[in-house]
Amino acid sequence: MTSDDRSGTGPPTLRVAVPNKGSLSQSASDMLREAGYAQRSDTKQLALTDAANGVEFFYLRPRDIALYVGEGTLDVGITGRDLLVDSGAKAEETLQLGFGRSTFRFAAPPGTVSSPADLAGKRIATSYDGMVRDHLARHAIEATVIRLDGAVETSVQLGVADVIADVVETGSTLRQAGLELVGGVVMESEAVLVSRVDARQHPGLEVFLRRLQGVLVARSYVMMDYDIPAVRVEEAVALTPGIESPTVSPLHREGWVAVRSMVPRTDAQQIMDELYDIGARGILTTDIHACRL
Repeated sequence: MTSDDRSGTGPPTLRVAVPNKGSLSQSASDMLREAGYAQRSDTKQLALTDAANGVEFFYLRPRDIALYVGEGTLDVGITGRDLLVDSGAKAEETLQLGFGRSTFRFAAPPGTVSSPADLAGKRIATSYDGMVRDHLARHAIEATVIRLDGAVETSVQLGVADVIADVVETGSTLRQAGLELVGGVVMESEAVLVSRVDARQHPGLEVFLRRLQGVLVARSYVMMDYDIPAVRVEEAVALTPGIESPTVSPLHREGWVAVRSMVPRTDAQQIMDELYDIGARGILTTDIHACRL
């Protein structure tokens, strides 16, 4: 069934926007593949229907995705939180996706701006004029906002602006342009799933969300197996409580049990050391490729 044929006997196709380029594009497609969805193999492809899963993907400019979703043309989409806020679209953040993290900051030549109040009367170049205007209004700062599409770092050197406001990942590009960060973080951003206000009514959204949440858990946890003397099992379980509760099974070796539990990936090595110290042996970790909780 195509996106335009919603009169059949099956449920309507879920229409999903995916970034077609930029820093979010590859990571978004990778996550969708891990969730079991087909993805394009040709970057020139504008749409792809995964009929087996009842989903149609549209590859769009990240900046446009929140607008398409907010207007109801598409059901959900993957974009940056900064782009969602800047767009002013009638779309809502549904799920944080854990990649594409960045901050939104002001930057200026060293010594020219010492505090946010010094932005008053300045010319501020940005690709996020909606967000900047809102921030200035909330802090009662009057300044001139100049919208540029990309490469705002050079605007100060070219005399177009006094200050810039942009997404910052490492800050190296700003330093190369002779700029320094000014004030605190305006916004912390990352890739998010956005949905139209009434998207929860779509019968396909619950499965889609469950699959993405499964990928997030699988990326954050590993499965840990180990053998432990039965007399120490309570200590071991305290170290590996798992999501619900660990599985404990008797071993052929008398007085020993086998334990299986999900543990946070970032803590796995420390947990293995602590388990070994209380007598656990045969400690193994394996990746989780998919899960449902």
